[in-house]
Amino acid sequence: MSNSILEKNIASPETPGSKFFPPFAADDELNAKADRWISHYPEDQKRSAVLMLLHDVQHKFGYISAESIDWVAGKLDIEPIKVVEVVTFYPGLRQSAPGKFHIRVCRTLSCAMAGSYELMDKLCELTKIDRSQATHENPIAVSPCGNYSIEFAECLASCGTGPVCLVNDDFHEAIPAEKANELLAKYPSNS
Repeated sequence: MSNSILEKNIASPETPGSKFFPPFAADDELNAKADRWISHYPEDQKRSAVLMLLHDVQHKFGYISAESIDWVAGKLDIEPIKVVEVVTFYPGLRQSAPGKFHIRVCRTLSCAMAGSYELMDKLCELTKIDRSQATHENPIAVSPCGNYSIEFAECLASCGTGPVCLVNDDFHEAIPAEKANELLAKYPSNS
C-alpha cells in the first residue's frame, strides 16, 4: 500500500539517536506554553504561532515527529500539511532524531577557505558517521551509536574565526581538522 504525500512528508524515521529523546507526549507544561503563544494572536490568526510551537516541541523532544505535527495542527485548528510546510521550509527544524551531540559545521566561504570541509571529514571519520545518508530533505547524518550527528550549516556568523561549529548550543571557533579530537573530547559518548 502506497503512502500519501502527506504521510511521506510527516514520517519520522528512527535513527540511532532516537534512544536519547523521549517519545512525543503533550504534557501540561507543553500545552500551557502553546496556549501562551497562541494567546498572542487574534483567534483568526492563531496559526501564526506555528513556528513557536514547533521550536518548543523540538527543544523538548529533539525533533518534530509525525505525532507532534498532528498535535500542533490540532492546537492551531489547521490541517497537518500546513504545519509540514513550515517544518520542511526551515532547515533548523528536524524530522528525525539527531545524535545526543548534534554538530553543525559552517560551510560558507570564509569557513570553507579556513578548512570547514576538512573538519567535517575528520569529524565524520572519528565518529564513524557516513554522510552519504544525508540528503537535501534530511541533511543530518547520525553515528551508528547515536551519540553524534552532523550537518553543514550556513553562516554561523563568525567569519573571521573559522572554521566554526556548534555542538548542540555550544559555539566553537577556530577548529581546524587537527583539533577535531580535542573538540569531541568535550562531548564524550559516555556522558
